[in-house]
Amino acid sequence: MRWIFLAVVAACSSAAPKPPAAHTQYRGGTADRARVDDANMLQIEAGPYVAGSTVEERTEAYDAYRETAGHDTARERGWFKREREPHQGTLPAFVIDATPVTNAAFAEFVADTGIAAPAIDEAHWNKQGFSQDYATEVARFNWVDGAVPEGREEHPVVLVTWRDAAAYCAWRSAVVGQTRRLPTAQEYEKAARGTRGVLYPWGDRFDASKLNSAVSGPRDTTPVGSFEDGASPFGMLDAAGNVFQWTATPWDQKPRSMTVKGSAWDDYGGLGRPAAAHGRPRTVRHAIVGFRCAGS
Repeated sequence: MRWIFLAVVAACSSAAPKPPAAHTQYRGGTADRARVDDANMLQIEAGPYVAGSTVEERTEAYDAYRETAGHDTARERGWFKREREPHQGTLPAFVIDATPVTNAAFAEFVADTGIAAPAIDEAHWNKQGFSQDYATEVARFNWVDGAVPEGREEHPVVLVTWRDAAAYCAWRSAVVGQTRRLPTAQEYEKAARGTRGVLYPWGDRFDASKLNSAVSGPRDTTPVGSFEDGASPFGMLDAAGNVFQWTATPWDQKPRSMTVKGSAWDDYGGLGRPAAAHGRPRTVRHAIVGFRCAGS
């Protein structure tokens, strides 16, 4: 395999929108979970890492999708065609959450700032045009009267817009006294695949036992960190599976869209590779998209 090495220094683009200031100030409420999560952030060393994918790797990913999903939609729609050829990225040191932000942690943010709790009605869900059925695949994630759905405290928070996610990270900055933000797509990729550049967080082959996906999962979110064997070389959990995650990187093919990384509970093989990404309008609320925080 021939590698093409390009030096890339990642940073949050100036084109990325800013979170609403009204919901980033810490008002002194309970933030115990935010502090615990922050204390457990992973330290990612400065230096190079391998990014991108080869044609052969993308072909294997398409094959894995077809074999696990029973159809060839990923290949037919060219889901992986925008992935860059293998190259070497370079990043300064950063920290990143070990797991996605949970409902329990987000509840502290909701209570302290008064930001709207995650929820969406059927009309607005249908207007977004996503394929998931509202009654059977979305409604269960709605918070009612500002409360986390029963039994989902340790599940990743979903139905949050990009601005909600960015605001939470800014709020946590005020809680802990250090800058917290959404990770860039490049930071996410490095944390998810290590410096050697494994194809999946755990290695070079899709393994349904190492993530929450539609192949062998419950067709629902699970408590964060449930798949310890799926940890990345840096110890990042749920880097693939459970929920896609917002990043700070704009999606250059669609105005007002942001890059999401990872994969979700309703996905199949081939997805969840750290080299993969796609864009979502930053205003959407999706049942398969959450987030985690990072910092410099």
